[in-house]
Amino acid sequence: MKNTFRIGAVAAASALALAACSAAPETTPEPTDSAMAEPAETVDYKACMVSDQGGFDDASFNESAYDGLIRASEELGIDIASAESSSESDFGPNLEAQVAEGCDLIITVGFLLGDATAEAAAANPDVDFAIVDFGYEEPIENVKPMFFETDEAAFLAGYAAASASGTGTLGTFGGVNIPTVSIFMDGFLAGADYYNAETGGDVSVLGWDGAEGSFVGNFEDAAAGQNITQGFLDQDADIVMPVAGPVGLGAASAIQSNGNAWMIGVDSDWTESAPEYADVIFTSVLKQISNAVYDTIETSISGFSNAPYVGTLENEGVGVADFAGGTVDDETLAAIEELRAGIIAGEIEPSTAG
Repeated sequence: MKNTFRIGAVAAASALALAACSAAPETTPEPTDSAMAEPAETVDYKACMVSDQGGFDDASFNESAYDGLIRASEELGIDIASAESSSESDFGPNLEAQVAEGCDLIITVGFLLGDATAEAAAANPDVDFAIVDFGYEEPIENVKPMFFETDEAAFLAGYAAASASGTGTLGTFGGVNIPTVSIFMDGFLAGADYYNAETGGDVSVLGWDGAEGSFVGNFEDAAAGQNITQGFLDQDADIVMPVAGPVGLGAASAIQSNGNAWMIGVDSDWTESAPEYADVIFTSVLKQISNAVYDTIETSISGFSNAPYVGTLENEGVGVADFAGGTVDDETLAAIEELRAGIIAGEIEPSTAG
């Protein structure tokens, strides 16, 4: 059975240089219509957030985390603040700005903020921090990690995609080659391989072989995502899963233009977060970041704990969205439910490392 937290693997890959200082951007979140309603009670507590370089409108993990912050403001009656990062050089200044805002809890979004978060936590021991998709080999007293076993859900999506593919070729690529990206790709490959083993199929996966694969190198270059996807389509891939935040919009554009292929979204349900591409979304591998953020804020109000939050199939911290109509038959849907139960029971390894 796999290591539940993967802390060692994540931390070993986190030797990222701390960002240089620059002027901090504005830290006040944009109001939403739902945020206008006054909560029944107010609480003397302030939760804040710093985004990864994709910003809060990335239709992916940053946006999902921000939704959790807004929900906490509405339902828990707390104050909030936030700061968007457009590059790694914003991380340090944005964290300093949130400390200056008097935040009780500062949530940082994404693996790339690992080092900057650790430095801010060391400099401000009286402030609590939480970080999405990162862990430390040595736990930090005032930092709570939030992990998601997304390979479990991606395994189910890979199995379903293999069953639905008309060409026998799938594709996947990432934004940056970091563990929180490659874990999706690995689960996807493992699911397709499991389909082949169970059914005698011969479905191949372009873009990831279990150790190396295709990566854009960032989470912003949608044109590069479109080009990689077009390359997969030219090799007869008919279902592609980009794990790349806003870069996935480029993939969706290529797939929609193709007219005979599907895309698998990640992090959020892309039929809702990118409705202009809903007609080509096969399914989405869900990372319930918004729920994790909300739960972390709610529990921290009464008492902070640095014990990791781990999202799994079992606690519904990860999952798969509905499949596009008519793409997955009843027999396969039943098989997927059995696979889900097997993964939860520890009987099926949802990665190629098994």
